[in-house]
Amino acid sequence: MADLQPVLDVDGVNAVLRRAFPSARPEAFPTVLEVAPGRVRVMTPYSEAYLRPGGVVSGPALMSLADTAAYALVLAHVGEQLMAVTSSLTMNFLRGAKPGDLQAEAQMLRLGRRNAVCDVRLWTEGPDRLAAQATVTYALPLP
Repeated sequence: MADLQPVLDVDGVNAVLRRAFPSARPEAFPTVLEVAPGRVRVMTPYSEAYLRPGGVVSGPALMSLADTAAYALVLAHVGEQLMAVTSSLTMNFLRGAKPGDLQAEAQMLRLGRRNAVCDVRLWTEGPDRLAAQATVTYALPLP
């Protein structure tokens, strides 16, 4: 959806996320690195707390980043709509995510009046070695 134009930039989205989640630990909170038409890139710093037995990043950590990346994408394109809520999240785990900073790129598949559908790809090693892919739908509040 290259015709989508963000209404918030990187600093704007990060500021809204910090206001929306004031009790989140800053050192472990996802940071929006890039905002572009129809997409965002988000990173969560590595923490051993994200590992599961076997030494790979846990599913809940990946799902949390997928949801946050989709929320950041929605905020970037509709503005400060804090009451946008997840209505669906489908996660596909593709390979074990090795320890490292968690990266996600979210792309808008559809932005309507009532919902937004996002594709989110996640990795630790590089975008050419995806650990997971999610489809996330956000319900948007009525104007």
